Amino acid sequence: MLLAEKQQSIVEELSLIPDAYERLGYLVEYGKNLSKLDPSLKIDQFMIEGCLSQLWIVPKFESGKCIFQSESDSAIVHGIAGLLCDFYSHQPPEEIINNDASFLGTVGISQHLSPNRRNGLSKIVEFIQHFAQSCQENQD
Repeated sequence: MLLAEKQQSIVEELSLIPDAYERLGYLVEYGKNLSKLDPSLKIDQFMIEGCLSQLWIVPKFESGKCIFQSESDSAIVHGIAGLLCDFYSHQPPEEIINNDASFLGTVGISQHLSPNRRNGLSKIVEFIQHFAQSCQENQD
């Protein structure tokens, strides 16, 4: 599924939830359903700097596609990072580089985060896109 299709699906699903705070609650529940990282992967190399909570994103590159897993000690960050990792996973680097996560603003997620959480959100996307960029450069 292309990122445009994934984005449309996420926007449609989140738009069905009328209240912005209930959408954040949805993301907390989303995070609860994600698998945990192996403790051996919770290392500095995978830790996202600039996030108030502890957040790890583990990237992989297999068969021309990027795959991401995450975990955080904050329920809301875990849910948002998990959603973004699922969104960007199984995509070629070029697709990731050309798509940001501005759609989260469309459904009222980013506006209801504290400035520090919004900064963390941008750090997640930045990390994912930087990894995709390095994968693309290594393919050329």
